[in-house]
Amino acid sequence: MATPTPHPSQRPHLAAVVEDHFYAAAGWVLARAGWRPRLETYTGYGTPDRVRVLARVLIARPRPASPDRDALRAGRRGFRHFLTVPAPLSRVRVQVGGQTTVVTSDRAGYVDVELPVDPPLPTGWQPAFLTCLDGSEEWEADASLLVLDERTRFGVVSDIDDTTMVTAVPRPLLAAWNTFVRHSSARRAVPGMPELYRKLQRAHPDAAFFYLSTGAWNTAGTLRAFLSRHAYPAGPLLLTDWGPTLSGWFRSGPAHKKASLELLMSWFPHVRWVLVGDDGQHDVEIYEGVARRRPDRVRAVAIRRLTGGQQVLAGNAPHVANGSHAGTTTSGSGSPPVPTVAGQDGDELARRLADVPGVLDDQDR
Repeated sequence: MATPTPHPSQRPHLAAVVEDHFYAAAGWVLARAGWRPRLETYTGYGTPDRVRVLARVLIARPRPASPDRDALRAGRRGFRHFLTVPAPLSRVRVQVGGQTTVVTSDRAGYVDVELPVDPPLPTGWQPAFLTCLDGSEEWEADASLLVLDERTRFGVVSDIDDTTMVTAVPRPLLAAWNTFVRHSSARRAVPGMPELYRKLQRAHPDAAFFYLSTGAWNTAGTLRAFLSRHAYPAGPLLLTDWGPTLSGWFRSGPAHKKASLELLMSWFPHVRWVLVGDDGQHDVEIYEGVARRRPDRVRAVAIRRLTGGQQVLAGNAPHVANGSHAGTTTSGSGSPPVPTVAGQDGDELARRLADVPGVLDDQDR
């Protein structure tokens, strides 16, 4: 998301050039068939005086917006979420509080903009109002914003695949089947994880939850429906674009997660985070790196252990599958070490987190 504009001397990657030409041709054909720009909004976040608004402009068949859109999409087979055509360089009016700004979507149709707000917004869930100004008629859509102030001290950043839902990302063929072929509504929650997150929310009623994944924004509606269906606490999704970039064929998943974590910590310096992930790919390395660099900002790291077979298929050494990842992460700053716990499911992680002060018992109150 927020595809960067290349330096004037930088030539875009061939894959990006081909993708842009393909979408331009597809958009022309669909426009001739009567399709028009449509807004797809995502949950943003911010502080009382500054917010980040996220959305995408797509070419779509004219039809009224449905309040049950996410639930309807959850019943589709996965591949249908990727059959989209963006509307690049579309003008979008964004209204937040008393501020109104007109922005332009990027080459992939995305709107990712930080806006000042005056007068300040109340904390909690607030609306943003977006209007697509291009096309024969205006398309309006609302977006939710999670607004936090300095009173918020506790937050959770959670991976999604194989942390909140069973995806089998370490097994490429099974992951592809789950992503592209199975009905999205057939996804299962990792045992005990919804209950763990609700325990964290009960211990910290003002806690902020963010769901960070290398998954594509195309699946945002399905993921929202999944999290709601299994009663996970509501929170913004932090996903990434699907397809080539201006500099290569694929985006870096670890780079996306690292950048997203750094951005959250810069926006909310008063929050200490519990970082939840699994040991199937890069979460352990990423979270431990953050804990070393910013030990005063990380309250604990919780890692869901995959089975030995899943670890081998993920390309990890066999001994990693038997390791607990439990202990502490030290830093060079002299700050206290960050506790790290591990377990095979949410129930085991809850038992281990119960021994970490200030996680399942709110010591900040």
